[in-house]
Amino acid sequence: MSTESLLPLMLFALVSTITPGGATTLATASGAHFGFRRSIPVMTGFAFGLGSMACAAAAGLGGVLMALPMLQIVMKALGTLYLIWLAVRIGRSGEPHHAREMTKPTGFVAGVWMLWHNPKGWAMTISAAASFAALATGPFRLAILLGSTFCLIAAFSLAIWCILGHMLARLLKTRWQWRAINIALAGLLVISIVPMWYD
Repeated sequence: MSTESLLPLMLFALVSTITPGGATTLATASGAHFGFRRSIPVMTGFAFGLGSMACAAAAGLGGVLMALPMLQIVMKALGTLYLIWLAVRIGRSGEPHHAREMTKPTGFVAGVWMLWHNPKGWAMTISAAASFAALATGPFRLAILLGSTFCLIAAFSLAIWCILGHMLARLLKTRWQWRAINIALAGLLVISIVPMWYD
């Protein structure tokens, strides 16, 4: 398989993962509060979560989930509650060394779970499976191809957002600046919930 044939898939995955959303906002917040190294577990969880969703979508599980409207509503409700809880934690936190509500970074399992609850993520990976099915000779190979592509490119995209968050933290000198950025990040996280409820 040539690089030229993979380029459209890689571009699709890059655009899908680097544009602002819940995962990128959390990666930025984690980078600002905990630095890059301590943010690796949550970024790995996000990347693995998206990659495993792409595998499942290519194997057909995504279509089953999307065909069950009640399950979609439950997923949206649980995901919304979880993201609001995270937004409150971020919004109420202060400077990294004074933060009380964000005493430790979000972990791997929470990152995977956040991705798997999102029907928009399923819709995107199902779309990728349908659009790029011709790149593989069967569902298994397509699952491996999509899963590895989305996992690696999501890791790259999230690393960029995390580094930006870490760099932003170096510019913040006062408590009110931290308060303002935390409230802004919390607001962006809440805003990222809205597209989940519109198909």
